[in-house]
Amino acid sequence: MTNLNWNTCGNHGSWCSFLSVDLAHNHFNGIEGVYIIWQENGPIIKVGQGVVKDRMASHRNDRRITAYDNLYATWASVAAKYRDGTEKYLADRLKPKVGDAYPDALPIAVNLPWPFN
Repeated sequence: MTNLNWNTCGNHGSWCSFLSVDLAHNHFNGIEGVYIIWQENGPIIKVGQGVVKDRMASHRNDRRITAYDNLYATWASVAAKYRDGTEKYLADRLKPKVGDAYPDALPIAVNLPWPFN
């Protein structure tokens, strides 16, 4: 199993609010990997991969995602050659409500962030 460093916000390691996390912050410069968007005390809404700030900015305009209240997000850097397998594993394991076209790749097992263990 690959151990990912799932990102949080603030000094206390709180999960990041999907709609208000500052995607223009320097932290996001060059961050490419996988991400998870979920509803507080609810289902997983979306998993994906790519340039994290670009993908999450795009998802903020997707009514299939924003129709849910109290959304949170986390992300982890993953090298390009492992992203398809990592996304496939996350999608298979977490069964997100939005999205159904995941990579045709062998799943790469990774640790899940706290709410999903």
